[in-house]
Amino acid sequence: MTKQVKPDVESFARIRVIGVGGSGNNAVNHMVASNVHGVDFIAINTDAQDLHKSKAKKKIHIGRSLTRGLGAGMNTEIGKQAAEETREEIQEAIKGSDMVFITGGMGGGTGTGAAPVVAKLSRELGALTVAVVTKPFAFEGAARGRLADEGLNNLRKAVDALIIVPNDKLLSIVSRDTGIKNAFAMCDDILKQAVEGISDLITTTGIINVDFADVRTIMQNAGSALMGIGIATGEKRAEMAARAAINSPLLEVSIQGAKGVLFSIAGGDDLGMLEVQDAAAVITEAIDPDAKVIFGAVTDESLKKGQVRVTVIATGFPENSGGVRTPLFSTSTSATSATPASRITSSTTSKKDADVPPATVRGRGEEVRRIVDPIAAEKSEHDKTIRDIKIDSSTPVIPAPPASTTEAAEEGESEDPWGGLPAFLRRK
Repeated sequence: MTKQVKPDVESFARIRVIGVGGSGNNAVNHMVASNVHGVDFIAINTDAQDLHKSKAKKKIHIGRSLTRGLGAGMNTEIGKQAAEETREEIQEAIKGSDMVFITGGMGGGTGTGAAPVVAKLSRELGALTVAVVTKPFAFEGAARGRLADEGLNNLRKAVDALIIVPNDKLLSIVSRDTGIKNAFAMCDDILKQAVEGISDLITTTGIINVDFADVRTIMQNAGSALMGIGIATGEKRAEMAARAAINSPLLEVSIQGAKGVLFSIAGGDDLGMLEVQDAAAVITEAIDPDAKVIFGAVTDESLKKGQVRVTVIATGFPENSGGVRTPLFSTSTSATSATPASRITSSTTSKKDADVPPATVRGRGEEVRRIVDPIAAEKSEHDKTIRDIKIDSSTPVIPAPPASTTEAAEEGESEDPWGGLPAFLRRK
């Protein structure tokens, strides 16, 4: 009799998302409400009242004797001491994690002071540690901005990879009548998109699978990172989705020169291998020639008919800093086949269409994600939006010329039996 082998649940990567401070707790609440699955949530705060409202399964009240549950009051030293005072409880909550996301807003006392301490403890326990944090709006004041910069410097030293979302960049894609509550809700959703976009690569089984080891290879000790998602439909849907994923008004850093890239392409049963090639051509032409490239492909029934989604993670950027980011590609006005993807809107979308951010809804089970835009749904099906996350502004600005994928494909058909497929995609 053959013994049936059942996979041990513990053999799968264990991912934890830790919200630190008020902003971090808000982000975690949004992720829980959005049904982000495959991860465990932990809320950490000095503010007992705010922590009580958390939807996280595990809550850690730090600095009880230090703050008496009243918060850190923009004092980063109190936030740091509070985390160190509760380090054993934090370590116990993190223990056994393969990957830890630390999310929150820089500029407050708890998030800015405690997040680097939590990150350090996480790495000491052997977890791949990625911080996904926001920088405050300019209208929040110069003092908060200085605290945020200080916190980012400390956090950068403590994590494997750092994803920074500059809140001010959101102002370029919202209408003037967007309320402050909605603006901060947008920040929560972008943090969710970043965490979910990476965790989905690990937790979702694909045709060509991307696993935790692949993500670790690209993100471990990476420093600055870029993560973007693009969705498109139409004749050149894969190419357009790839361009959308790496070219966004929210990105101050270009993918140019990246030495490590992981990308995944998702579509329906009609997803073709040459479409993978189209997406790869867009991405690989912009990165370092010797870059380590890992790719995956997955069938996602949650996508609308004809949609293709490309997720890109890029790391290993040159250390010297550049100026203002220059877009890698000039997107033509004819590229209208992209469909609503997120509340981060492409620079090629009209101002009217870019005014109102859509909501993101998460499905359950094996679905990766279903993105619904109730406002944009009333607009033309050809409106183009993208979802991208900017990481660090220290990457040099080197514009890359537009790719001529049509000519490359024609040349490949006549000379190359693989149809111009890049070497790393030619699986034997």
